[in-house]
Amino acid sequence: MPKAKSGTGKKPAAAPFGASKATKAKKNPLFESTPKNFGIGQDIRPVTDLTRFVKWPEYVRLQRQKVILNQRLKVPPAIAQFSHTLDKNTATQLFKLLNKYRPESKEEKKSRLEAAASAVAENKDAKVVIFFFYFDTF
Repeated sequence: MPKAKSGTGKKPAAAPFGASKATKAKKNPLFESTPKNFGIGQDIRPVTDLTRFVKWPEYVRLQRQKVILNQRLKVPPAIAQFSHTLDKNTATQLFKLLNKYRPESKEEKKSRLEAAASAVAENKDAKVVIFFFYFDTF
């Protein structure tokens, strides 16, 4: 990139006719503005927000540190699922859906088996009902 030549001697274009320089507001000598001096024994410092330097209670510090750690660390999904729970409306819909697929109780199982046995005795086609079976022993 070529360097600009210095000392060409060009002046900026003159202001158009009728446009005069902006006149400065006249200062009143009765009201002199003196800069404040915040040195020792001089003017009082302006009030600033000092909340960052407050010694906060331990529970406040802990909850703030926890939020920052959760932001900075990558939390595994198995643990992160507990910090993102469903709202009440969605949860009720989910429980209604899951209630339809709830495993059968002992009374329901007994009545189902009796109905199947009576259907076999009368040589009818037994209705197959799908259930999820859970085994407690591993």
